[in-house]
Amino acid sequence: MTVSDSLRLAVFDCDGTLVDSQHSIVASMNAAFDTQNYPKPDAEAVRRVVGLPLHVAMERLRPDADPDVYKQLANSYSEAFQHLREKGEVTDPLYPGVMDILSVLEDAGWILGIATGKGRRGLLATLETHGLVDRFQTLQTSDSAPGKPNPGMLLNAMGETGADPTGTAMIGDTTFDMEMALAAGTMAVGVSWGYHPEEHLHKAGAHVVIDNFAALPVELKCLGGAPP
Repeated sequence: MTVSDSLRLAVFDCDGTLVDSQHSIVASMNAAFDTQNYPKPDAEAVRRVVGLPLHVAMERLRPDADPDVYKQLANSYSEAFQHLREKGEVTDPLYPGVMDILSVLEDAGWILGIATGKGRRGLLATLETHGLVDRFQTLQTSDSAPGKPNPGMLLNAMGETGADPTGTAMIGDTTFDMEMALAAGTMAVGVSWGYHPEEHLHKAGAHVVIDNFAALPVELKCLGGAPP
């Protein structure tokens, strides 16, 4: 991976990378399946589909259902998640080191962005909860591009910021993040604390997998993404 003279862009996934949202996601998925009188999916199975577009996630969790059901499940999931938020039951805590590493990267000249399977409303609610909205210069969601692992969100982020693939890193916890990064030609950095096992991230093409945020600047430099 060669060093580029273009702007450096660090694009983060949200769920499972910046925030631990599995409780809210599993609870909302259970509520959605209840609306169709389907057995609740296993929590591990739910974690495996985090990051995919909702209708694709539903298809993987219930492959025997009629196609129309996937849209119904997706709508019910969104409604359940919003209901939890209105009741104040969505906490989605930040993972350790998030605030510090965002400051370190900004001080080093990185532009920060997000690419997530969340809708824009849900992403903004999460970022507002933690006072992070102003930290990111590009926000890419399922509302504005095809879902992961399609490279659309990363391509949009680079287009908005003027970065190019050799100066861009995608940081995420799922194989979908790694596959998206490779499809867009960017660096692929996996995190081990999220929802997909580390070995799966490597198999999906991660250039490196980190165990804590403190390791991110060094690994980006080793990959060739250090600001000049």
